[in-house]
Amino acid sequence: MMSHVARLTCVCCHAVYPTDGPWTCPACGPDDGVLDVELDLEAVRKTMNRDALAGRVRSHWRYRELLPVDTPHPLPADVGWTPLIDAPRLAKELGVRRVRLKDDGRNPSGSFKDRPSSVAVNHAIERGATTVACASTGNAASSLAGCAAAAGLRCAIFVSQLVPDAKLAQLLAYGACVFKIRGTYADAYDLCTQSCERFGWYNRNAGANPYLVEGKKTGGLEVAEQCAEDPPDWVACSVGDGCSIAAVHKGLAQMREIGLIDWQARVLGVQAAAVSPVLRAFATGKLDRSGKSGTYADSIDVPIPRNWRKAIHAVRASGGDFVAVADEQIMHAVRTTGRLTGVFAEPAAGAAIAGVVEARARGLLGASSDVVIMITGNGLKDVGGAMRAVGEPHEIEPRFEEVVRAVEAGRLDSSSNL
Repeated sequence: MMSHVARLTCVCCHAVYPTDGPWTCPACGPDDGVLDVELDLEAVRKTMNRDALAGRVRSHWRYRELLPVDTPHPLPADVGWTPLIDAPRLAKELGVRRVRLKDDGRNPSGSFKDRPSSVAVNHAIERGATTVACASTGNAASSLAGCAAAAGLRCAIFVSQLVPDAKLAQLLAYGACVFKIRGTYADAYDLCTQSCERFGWYNRNAGANPYLVEGKKTGGLEVAEQCAEDPPDWVACSVGDGCSIAAVHKGLAQMREIGLIDWQARVLGVQAAAVSPVLRAFATGKLDRSGKSGTYADSIDVPIPRNWRKAIHAVRASGGDFVAVADEQIMHAVRTTGRLTGVFAEPAAGAAIAGVVEARARGLLGASSDVVIMITGNGLKDVGGAMRAVGEPHEIEPRFEEVVRAVEAGRLDSSSNL
């Protein structure tokens, strides 16, 4: 199936570039000149409809017309089509009519980032690359390493010294060459960029590579298809760099443009209160580049986001909004979601859940709201962060009377640590 990518457009100055042109706008520079991929949606409409989708593979490759990949048999084959889980008890706790969880913790490496990484790996193969690379707070790195291993490519990863051990273990298990930087995510990003330029590696970083959004948007494409006859009012996403929320909105919008849905959901962007440059830029129109790391939700600990313009455009275009939540709210959301739904969310995913509570308190959402929440990663991706949220077990001696004493004292009822 042939790719329908038509052109690349700068989100800053709106200059147009061919598909074989630069990945960032030369006039605006690498920090501001982020490009957006535009597709020939008229051509997509000719082959992509509900009847066609009904017989297709249940992975994100079912949307091949909307992806920048021509490979007949892309690898890995099992990314995407993650479940949408109705969560009535959580909805009641959050104070809204309905909550559905899009659980991307079910992806092969345990996160939403498998979507863009799988597209990147196949795009790299088509361009003749043998090594792929990225800088990451963790999930993008482990997903790229896993996808590269499945496709037989070499992989170089740059992470900060704050990367959780679980994600680091994944990287090494997948055979990646890991550079753990004694510095920040920004330092890792700069070193990765320099290395890609020097060695000719394929650059998977979403701030430099416009094709990553195309993989991420499959999360929105799936939400649109899974909710086609039962649309939500809102879709809540945690925000770090800004690429993921922009992509989810793009997926929803494209499904509407090609006629597969006839509704539009508002997008709620959620940042950690200690690291919220996109929220501030939404209010001021300018990005403050002086921020520092400061949240335990490592996947959204991005003080200098590169895709902030895309994120702001997505939220505004949908009629949505941004909120910020404290780490304590995120921790509460992680343990509440686990207790009420059986879904183990990593801290960044917990932020999206906490954001619904915050938006409800601010009056952005009402008691009748229907919300889809993007669960972008499994809690096992950051066990240390999870333990900070859920607390410690009750240690007892191996005597039955201690169990009886604990149960009669109500400790079983309080085991949720709420």
